[in-house]
Order: sequence, then C-alpha cells, then structure tokens
Amino acid sequence: MPISSLTPPAHRRLASRCLLIILPVLGALLAAPVAAQPSGGPYGPIPQSYEVPDAANVYYVAPDGDADAPGTTLARPTTIESAIARVVGGDAIVLRGGTYRVGGLQLNQGITLQPYLDERPVLKGTQVATEWEELRENVWRTKWSTLFPAQPLGWWRREREGMRTPLHRFNNDMVFVDGKLLQSAGWEGELDGTSFYIDYDKGYVYLGADPAGKLVEITAHDIALHRPSRSVHGKQSDGKGPTIRGLTFTQYAYRAIDIEGKKPSTTANEEPTDDPVGVSARDAHGKEVTGTTLEHVTISFTSRVAGYFRGDGLTIRNSLVSDTGTEGIYVIGSSDVLLERNIVRRNNIEKLTGYFPAAVKIFNQSHDVVVRDNLVIDHPDSNGVWYDVGNVEGVFANNYVEGTLIGFFFEISKGVVVAGNVFVDNEQGIRVLNSSDARVYQNTFLNSPVMFDRNERSARDDHFGWHPQTGPDVDEREGHVFEGNLLVAGAGFEKPLLHFDQPAALCGTLTRPMTTKVDGNVYVRAGAGNEPLITWSPVAGKNCLANFATLEAFRKATGLEAHGVALPGYEGTLFRSVELRRFDLAQRPQGVQEAIVAPEALKALGWSGETHLPGAFPTEARRE
Repeated sequence: MPISSLTPPAHRRLASRCLLIILPVLGALLAAPVAAQPSGGPYGPIPQSYEVPDAANVYYVAPDGDADAPGTTLARPTTIESAIARVVGGDAIVLRGGTYRVGGLQLNQGITLQPYLDERPVLKGTQVATEWEELRENVWRTKWSTLFPAQPLGWWRREREGMRTPLHRFNNDMVFVDGKLLQSAGWEGELDGTSFYIDYDKGYVYLGADPAGKLVEITAHDIALHRPSRSVHGKQSDGKGPTIRGLTFTQYAYRAIDIEGKKPSTTANEEPTDDPVGVSARDAHGKEVTGTTLEHVTISFTSRVAGYFRGDGLTIRNSLVSDTGTEGIYVIGSSDVLLERNIVRRNNIEKLTGYFPAAVKIFNQSHDVVVRDNLVIDHPDSNGVWYDVGNVEGVFANNYVEGTLIGFFFEISKGVVVAGNVFVDNEQGIRVLNSSDARVYQNTFLNSPVMFDRNERSARDDHFGWHPQTGPDVDEREGHVFEGNLLVAGAGFEKPLLHFDQPAALCGTLTRPMTTKVDGNVYVRAGAGNEPLITWSPVAGKNCLANFATLEAFRKATGLEAHGVALPGYEGTLFRSVELRRFDLAQRPQGVQEAIVAPEALKALGWSGETHLPGAFPTEARRE
C-alpha cells in the first residue's frame, strides 16, 4: 500500500482496539510471506488432545472430585487440593474439564499438570456472589469476607502521581459481572454500571447496577499456584519447577503463579523483585527451583501480575497472557530463559501511572534470556518487553510489537541482540537507557522511533538504591550497534526516527559516542517536511545535542551511515499490506541494496546467506 496511508501514532489507540477484532486470524495473516520475520505463528495456546503422561503416579482430579478418593483412576477422581498434597517429583496430575474455584495451592515438587485429553480445565480465583441487598439510588451491596486491600510500593511517588491515579486502584480485589471486569470506584457516589466500590472496614462490596439475573464473581484468592523453595506437605523441595500444559488460570487477585527463589514470596505490599539483593554472580542465584515450563497455558485477569517466575531454565511457550495489572510475565534473577510464540496483550488494565508497567519484564541480573517470535500487542498504557537492572546478553528476536509505550526497553544492563522484530505504532519502538553493548540489527519500525540515551544516574543516592550497581557505570554506557534497520514514518508522523541523547551536564565528561557502528539503515518518510531525521549527542555546544534533517548532513558531521539511505517524500508502495500486518517489502525501493549482515544477527534470525535487505524480512515479497 502507499506509505502515505499508514496509520500515524495519533490514531494508535484506535488501531489497538481494532486488533481485538483481528487477533484470532493475525497468526494466519502473518504466516503468509514465505521468509517472514516474525514466523507467523501459530501463537498462543493451540487446542489439542493430551495423552495421559507416562509418570510414576498419575492422579485424576475433577471440580466435583472426592477429597478422600485416591484419585488413581478416572472413575474416582480426587480434588486438586488433595492431589497437590500427595504428589512427589515425577508424578502427574490430570485435570478433568470444568471450573475449579480454587487458590492457594502449594507445590514444591517437579510434576506435570495437564488436562485429560481435549477437556478444558479452568482455575478461577473468584467465587459467585448471590446474596445482595438493595440500597437507595440504584446501589446494591453484599457482605464479602475475602478482601485484598493493598497499597502502592514504597518507591511510588504520590507527590507526582497521586493526582492521576487514585489510591483505591492499588487494591487487588476484582469484580466481574457476566465475565466483564468492573473498575474500582472511590465511594458509593461514584458507582455506575461499570464499577464497584469496597468498604474494607465493614467488609461490603457495592455495585451500581442490579445484579439480579447476572453472574457476579468476586475475587476470593490472591494466587492459584505457589511453588515455594521450602518444605510443604511434609516434603522437602526437589528443586524442580512444574510443567504446566493446557490449563487456564483467571480472575486472581495479585497473581496466578509464583515460583520462589531464595527469598520467600512476598505480600502485595512488599517488594517482590529483591532476589538477589545487590550485585550477584550468575551462579549465586536462580538455582533454587529450575526448569519451570508452561506450554499452551492461558493466564488472564490478574490484578497485578500473571506470574512471578524465578529460577534458571524457565520456558514459556505458546501461551496467552492477557488483561493484567502492572506486569504480565515477570522473570526475576533467572538465566537460560526462553519465551517464544506467546501472545501478551492488554497489560495495565487499570491505567496505573508511575508504576513502570511492562507486558514482559526481565529483571535483576538475569542472563541469556531469549524472547523470540512473540506477539506483544494492545498495550496503550504499558511498555512491551523490558529488560531492567543488571541483565546480561539477552536476545530479542523475530517478535511483533504493536501499540505500546516502549516496545523494547533495555535499561541498566549489558549486552543484547535485537534482531528481526517488527515494531508498529509504538510511542518508542526501542529504547536503550544507561546500558552497554546493545546490538540492533535488521528490524522494521513503522511510526516507532528508536532512542539510545544515557544520563548521570548512578548507585549514589539513587531512588532504587543498589540497582544501578548491577549495570555499566556512567562512563561505560556505550558500545551500541545500529545496523541494517528499516525506519518508516507514515503520513502525519513528524518525530525524529533515531535518537542518540545525553544531558548537557554530562557533555564535559562523556565525549565518546554511545555507538561503535551506525550504518546501512534505511529512513523512509511519507511527507517531505523539514522535521529532524536524527538527533545526535554528544556534540560541542550549549545543549550538547544536534538535530539533522538529512542523512547527508548526519553523515558529514559524524562519519556514520556511509551506506545508509534516506527516502523523504516517499509515495511508492513500500509494504505488502499494512492492513493484513504483512511488512515484507512489496518492492525494493530505489537505492536500497542488500548488505552483509553481522554473524550474530544471522544466528539470532536463523537466516542463511551473508547479504540481505535492511529490515526484518530478508527479501522483498514474491510476485504472484
């Protein structure tokens, strides 16, 4: 399609809502190009029939199981609570289909949990509310004993955010009417048909619409499955994480899954990520529970996170994480992690501000975390994938990221390869902050600018204490590579496409560039205005920052982009079809040539041959 008709960022929220309609077919549409990056799926859970595993002991459970039954035959299933208490490492729990209203399950053995054949077990953290009292002015209330009041963590800045985020939004209770999540209100007078209010002192839940004839569900559990690293049910931990396949977890206050490390799991009012605390060697953490695996799992509607995952060897594959609070997938202090072919959508559903939300957060000295071939979509109030605090040598490859604040964020960390991703309508496609050695190759950006920046933040008097100690020091935040990328601005997009920024206060001390190589990138604008194409720092001068409207001016001033191409005022057909999310090139633009791709990029992408066109797709679309 002509580039002039591409969606500008001002309409990103509308485009994100449209994604809800096309999500079921998005995998098939992306699959159409023969040599596509991302792969085209299938993404998320794939319906299938699970054979009963060949395990030492198999326990069958059902929503109406008998707690006293042995559970060793289909004819006499037990309850999931009883089975969890009995299993030892190597056993399996097979769940019959139906709804399990259950929570607080504690498991410290490496077992398998899966459905029976093609049945669909759903674990819910809510109970049904049936006893309602009608009050005046269209308000109803019910007495409720399992409530989850909470406060923002201590680092939240009320003086900055209190006027934008009311404190009641930090409570973890959730209310659903006929499956639809209601929003919290601050008092009875704010209620309408889409909200609820809780009086925590007296234990009442209030609605602003008649609940008669409706299914009203209120959270009764703040976790589904807890994997402690200590003894439970009279058994020592075997150090192995569970394998979970084909299950759905939904409607849990706080989180659905919590895998412990050295530190016991925290309450909602305690910091969950300080494990380890301070600078820690790779072999000193992540060893308590290893090998946790989730496949074809759905986690939705959790008031804070889908799951806290600690421990090396984590794999999450073909799963759906949707409608979460501050984070979806939260990986903490873990190495050799793989996240692939997942769908992660709609994080920060309560629109909290000042809480640094991310659909996926890789945190606190995690090494070799690979995020590959996922859909990260529909996050107008959240970042996409965020590697933060002391992470080392990650890989972010072949992902499709649309409708986020920052699609890929790499902060206070050392070393990452970012290759073959497609970024569409993100406020920023990539941001690399206070980090070193980020190598960015062969990505496609549509209305999604890229920023590399550094500032004076250090461990001294930092708001988050020791966090900056885990990354490169102030004078080590360099070594970045930006090569072979395709950056496209549609009609109405007037921002620079590439930024290298640092504050003027650092320009007297940090005079080396942040990058070692910027070359072979293609910059395309639908309009022919005079907006800066690239911003660059450090440079001599008062503000330490230079704006370049043309690639030629940037090349002359910096000596970079010897093989780069700029196409201002481009009116041709660039992509095969934006509407169908097919971002392979419809044709090769004039002046754009194949170039040698770095070996580490070829390895991350799985491409053969040494030379390819810029962007996430190795060749232009085939003619039919």
